Amino acid sequence: MNALESLRISLRNIREHKLRSALTTLGVIIGVAAVITFVTLGASLQADIVQTVAGGNAATLYVSAQSEGNTGLPDLGGGGETVFTEHDVNGIRSLRGVEAAVPQSGIAASTVEYDNSTVSRQWVTVTSPSYFDVRNQEFVAGGAFQSGQREVVLNRPAAQMFAAGNVSVGDTITITRAANGEPLNATVVGIVEPTEQSALGIQEGPQPEIYAPTDPFYQRTVFSPSANENQRVYGRILVLAKSTQQVDAVQGRVYTYLGEQSDARQLKRRGYTFKVTTQDELVAQVRQVSNTFTAYITGIALISLVVGSIGIANIMLVSVTERTREIGIMKAVGAQNSDVLQLFLLEAVLLGVFGSTVGALVGLGGGYVAAQLIGLPLAVRFEWLGIAVVVGLVVGALAGLYPAWDASRTDPIDALRYE
Repeated sequence: MNALESLRISLRNIREHKLRSALTTLGVIIGVAAVITFVTLGASLQADIVQTVAGGNAATLYVSAQSEGNTGLPDLGGGGETVFTEHDVNGIRSLRGVEAAVPQSGIAASTVEYDNSTVSRQWVTVTSPSYFDVRNQEFVAGGAFQSGQREVVLNRPAAQMFAAGNVSVGDTITITRAANGEPLNATVVGIVEPTEQSALGIQEGPQPEIYAPTDPFYQRTVFSPSANENQRVYGRILVLAKSTQQVDAVQGRVYTYLGEQSDARQLKRRGYTFKVTTQDELVAQVRQVSNTFTAYITGIALISLVVGSIGIANIMLVSVTERTREIGIMKAVGAQNSDVLQLFLLEAVLLGVFGSTVGALVGLGGGYVAAQLIGLPLAVRFEWLGIAVVVGLVVGALAGLYPAWDASRTDPIDALRYE
């Protein structure tokens, strides 16, 4: 019996038992659909968070002192120890290949008031005027603040968060420090576009952000061993290389400076190390975490494929029993054991391929719906569609191997007498 004849007979048997065939492939459909859905969703999550992380200047480096046990996603919000003095900022700024180096820390505000309208619990980022150039943030009105002045910059959500109305350039807001309750009046000199906030790619939406100069808003100091005086101390330094080609060289020079000349090397606690992270490294870390998350969820979904393969094996064994007389007739007219084996194995493979193909399409639709509901850009890994079909073929072959082997060993005389 040639392969085309086996294919014709297998397709005929599948058509004659439409409902049973559909239920048999349902397990495979669910398994493959779950895998494709989670892979598509994982790819969309990864694309979204990579876009968020890498959306700034590719020549930017993030300098921090973090615990050696911190191996998760990089903290882009100024986390880590507060150990970098003004001496360190100036030292890094003077390194060859560095275009700019700006400090960044924050102060907690118990309230922010505008025109008798109060918003509680806000975080104020304190930095230098060149921060907005380093972060490549776009001003929609006004410009950067000046050091030494009671001026602030708001992003668009922060300008719109007051019940009294939108804040405009030239308006005055009052920031009350959470630490000592001191109110500070500040003039709004600029409005910038917001940066997207995300956690594992799930958009939280643009958050209100307030930016202020370190002088006069930030007073945290520490004794600088190099300058032999008290200086402001920060939790992070943003470094802008003069070009993307110089990023690696600048990263090496910053590491050397931190380890040999900085105040931070003496101020940081034991167990903390310096991190000078580039955009490429941030993206690589994000992808690693995202791939691990996707692999874990996909592994759970693969359980459905195991259940589906058991269903195919069970139905094929039932089919062998139902077609015992047919097997006997086939052998009586000259069919070989290999022909019977081929026939039943091909039928199992077809069920697996049908199930995986339908499951891949359903999973693709499920991934699209999930991405739309969460608000993510759709990212499809088309290679997984091909993998799904191959998996269906393998599942069908493995599930149908024993039933096909059992059918091929049927004694034709016993088969012809079977009722």
